[in-house]
Order: sequence, then C-alpha cells, then structure tokens
Amino acid sequence: MTVPLDRSTTWPYEDGEPGAFTYARYSNPTMAEAERRLGELDGGEALLFASGMAASTAVVMTFLSPGQTVARAEGAYYGTGVMLDELERWDVRHIEFDQTGAPPADADLIWVEAPSNPFLTMPNFEACAAHPAPVVCDATAATPLSVRPLELGCDFVVHSATKFLAGHDDALVGVVVCKRAEDAARLLEFRSRTGPVASADTAWMLLRGLSTLEVRVARQTESAGAIAERLRAHPAVKTVRYPGFGGLLSFDVADADAARRVETATRLIVNMTSLGGVASRIEARARWEGARVPAGLLRLSVGLEDVDELWADLERALATIS
Repeated sequence: MTVPLDRSTTWPYEDGEPGAFTYARYSNPTMAEAERRLGELDGGEALLFASGMAASTAVVMTFLSPGQTVARAEGAYYGTGVMLDELERWDVRHIEFDQTGAPPADADLIWVEAPSNPFLTMPNFEACAAHPAPVVCDATAATPLSVRPLELGCDFVVHSATKFLAGHDDALVGVVVCKRAEDAARLLEFRSRTGPVASADTAWMLLRGLSTLEVRVARQTESAGAIAERLRAHPAVKTVRYPGFGGLLSFDVADADAARRVETATRLIVNMTSLGGVASRIEARARWEGARVPAGLLRLSVGLEDVDELWADLERALATIS
C-alpha cells in the first residue's frame, strides 16, 4: 500500500497542545514512516536529512566539540574528507587510518565505511568496537541487506540514501541510524534547531525505493559479481576491487588517458557520477579525487540492465585501449 504524501508544513494543536506533528522542520508523517522503515532495516532509530553529506555533518557537529579528532578510514569517500576539512575552521581535526586494522588510540570519533568508496575495503569491526570512542559506519554501498553495522559494534550508521536505498536518481536524501535512543533524541534536537531536514516529497520517493530494495540489490549483486569476474580475466585490466556483495566495484586500467577512453566509449553504461541507481554508470575517479586514487581507476555502479549486454558494452570500451 502506498504511504500518503503529506506536504503540510504545520498541523493543528490537539486540545490546545502540540500533537505528534506540529511543524515540518521537526518532522512530518511521510518522513516519520520512512524513518520507521529505515530503523527496522538497520536495527536502530533513524533520522532523515536533506542529503548524505547533511547527515554526516550533523553527526560530527552534534557529537564532537572543538579540539576533538575524527579518525577516518583511509581511502573512504572523498566527500567525507572534504566536509571534515571544512569543519577544521571549528577546530574539529581529522586523521586517516587503515580501517582493516585498529583505529588510533587518541581518536574521539571513529569513521569507517563498509565497504569503502572507491577502494571497497571492509572495516575491522571488532577492533573498532573495542575502541572507547563512538563508531560511525557509512554503509551506503552495502545497504542494510548486506551489512548491519549496529550489530557489529558501531554506534551510528550513515547512508547517502540518494544511492541504493532510494535507487532511482531522483531523491537527494541522507539518513543516520542510531543505536541508542538518547543519541537519536540529541540528533533530532540538532536537526530541528539547524534545519537540514528532508522534504515530504523526498521521503515519499525514498519509501517507493525501499519497496523494491531487496530485488534491486539482489539483481545488482548478481550482475556485479559476474562483471568483476570477467574484468579480472581481461588483459587491459590491472586491478579489480569487489567486496562480494552490492552493485559497486572499481577497476584500474593503465593510466588516466586509458580511463578517459574507456569511460567515454561505453554506450549502455552512462558516463556520469554517483552510484546505486537502476542505470549503470562509470567514471574515472581521479577527476574528483586527484592523486588519492590511481590515475586509471574507474568506478562502476551496476544497474538493472542485462548482464551480458553490460559486459558487451564494457568489452567494446576496453578494446579501445587493448
């Protein structure tokens, strides 16, 4: 059954007192239902935000103070590092660490990714859980269908729900799922005071995406696994990274020129950014991330197209550098 879309910004008081919904900056019925379903998926209390970066920023600004340090997974999503660079003006520092090992002892917040984007490494959850600092896991590329970080010792899960959760490239939205009710209450207070809330329309489109999440991710996982296996056997491909689940993988060709030729030669696979949608897309990540990634690294997000047609498209593109 389709959830009603309530675009109201205010609601009447009940017997002279505020009811469950009063003002849309705090919450609205459509958003509350999306949060309920996301909380069930990840096993915690969920809060929606206007984007994945808004969600990530809210976690840092809610739970850290000036002078404290974030230990961020090396090779994780570059946008998280850019956000943390911005917050250095508020004296929130950050350092990188190898997430396959133990976090630095003096960190005040641990930030990992499952898997990292675009290197597809997995965190050492046991080592993170043993650290006294709170642990945030960005599980955008995994979704709760593959990894449930709260069950592995993390305190918060962040998703750019724009990606696999919404799944159709038409809803910019983020989510934080909290293990503890008191953390969710504090984060809700921060969101209500500062305003990075998702709209009712966006929440409604996210709910639509959640209704097909399982079948979409199953198809994407099957196709991505097959493509990763074929890429490993291709003479023009140097390295293939795939964690064994989900629709995201990356692979390296010889250099930046080769990557440019491959990404502009595909026809079915679209040359564009982002990931997790029903349409497959490919891009050379060095254009955004510079020297922190190999010059020939290509990130491929596999959609719902026929896997043999996707591979034929990739083969044609790789032939331009073979």
